[in-house]
Amino acid sequence: MFWNDIHLLDQQITLAINSWNSAFTDPIWTFLSLKIVWAPLYIGIIALLVMKLGWKKALFVVLGVGLTVGFCDQFSNLIKDATCRIRPVNDEWMVANGLNILEWGGGYSFFSAHAANSFGIAGASWLGLKKCLQDSTSVQDHKLVKYYGWIMFTWAALVAISRIFVGKHYTGDVIVGTIVGIAAGLFFGWLSHKAIVRFLEK
Repeated sequence: MFWNDIHLLDQQITLAINSWNSAFTDPIWTFLSLKIVWAPLYIGIIALLVMKLGWKKALFVVLGVGLTVGFCDQFSNLIKDATCRIRPVNDEWMVANGLNILEWGGGYSFFSAHAANSFGIAGASWLGLKKCLQDSTSVQDHKLVKYYGWIMFTWAALVAISRIFVGKHYTGDVIVGTIVGIAAGLFFGWLSHKAIVRFLEK
């Protein structure tokens, strides 16, 4: 009964958020949800890391980001197969109650790999950059870390929220995905810096 109540509340919150749609914003949310469009951003992140940290340190940070994405993807698949929660687009009750659908798809819903991956990438790359530049005396370096964090976590939030607007995930899926992504990103970002200290700064 408790989980049914939670699920019903999640459905209602998701419908409320999803209802804030318009002809203007729908294409924006659809765009934000596409993985391929962010390839230039990923290339830009790598370029920034190499420019500021040098290729060796950047390689460790990028490795940390890669481990984060790999973990988030596999953990999400594991939990999805264990919970078997259907997506809102395939939930008759959600569709009957006015779910605005911008993206169709099968598979399971809990939790959002999009949310986990975007926050994971943001967390791992930001912490890796921050740790490597923490001893810098340059005011510009510290400003860079600050602004980079704001930009990346804002981007991650928009990607995560887009999953509700396109109809592929419940709000709870996105919240849990966000928590998992941040935790994984910070862990692997911390781990990459430990590896840098261990192998490059001895």
